[in-house]
Amino acid sequence: MPQIKTTFGFHSTAEEVVNGINLSETRVIVTGGSSGIGIETARTLALTGAEVTLAVRNVEAGNIVAANIKETTGNPKIAVAHLDLSDLASVRAFVGAWRGPLHILINNAGIMALPELVRTREGYEGQFATNFLGHFALTVGLHRFLATANGARVVSLSSSANMISPVIFDDLHFNFLPYQPFVAYGQSKTANVLFAVEATRRWMEDGIFVNAVNPGAIATNLQKHTGGLKTPPERRKSIQQGAATSVLVAVSPLLAGIGGCYFEDCNEASTVSQRPSDFSGGVAPYALNPDNAARLWAIAQTLIS
Repeated sequence: MPQIKTTFGFHSTAEEVVNGINLSETRVIVTGGSSGIGIETARTLALTGAEVTLAVRNVEAGNIVAANIKETTGNPKIAVAHLDLSDLASVRAFVGAWRGPLHILINNAGIMALPELVRTREGYEGQFATNFLGHFALTVGLHRFLATANGARVVSLSSSANMISPVIFDDLHFNFLPYQPFVAYGQSKTANVLFAVEATRRWMEDGIFVNAVNPGAIATNLQKHTGGLKTPPERRKSIQQGAATSVLVAVSPLLAGIGGCYFEDCNEASTVSQRPSDFSGGVAPYALNPDNAARLWAIAQTLIS
């Protein structure tokens, strides 16, 4: 199939993407909505009239962001709920408290390149657990609410780091391999693409479509362990530009009924045969492989049970 192209691109902002779109009857969850591009994603969706819930680890910070969004957008329908994606009990509690249909779920939260190996209480590697497994448990848990929305969309945030590492099926949690911060990060971001592939295959008949996005290189606290962005200045984005692809995949009429794809710069990305040295982007073939996606789903189900 031909690549999906839109009228938006690298420099487009989230506000430009939602221009003219009314989501006043739409309910949205944004994980990590109290920092980085999560704030801009939530704020932009609030501009459309949507009911937006910020699912955050730090509720106090979330309340400050929510108050600001209400004030600057004039939309009072902004809520805050506690969610620690590294803690499966917290995920279950969030799911258990949710009521009513869910039209858009943006799995935005993430951590990057933890310098030391961190394990969750279950013994899972921290980046895999937070970036992928927590979001997997959240989305699976919310499936019935997404299914009642009649055309729900899920956005799974990945990264160009998908080209750093495939999912290491034989040692997901670095029990044997020496821990490498960026390999662990790359694995988790590949997993987020594979989730989009398999979730769409399983759930399209329920009217649920899942896509993965690379927001681009944006200076946020995500890079607190890396010493800042290493991307050339001409390939960097503002926070407003960084939120654009997530928002486009979540709301654009052009993408109705589209799932299992990987988007960057507001367009479907090309599959690459090797990792580019010029920061030009793309997605690795193993990240879209349906067999890998089905295998990961089966493993993830056992890990959250």
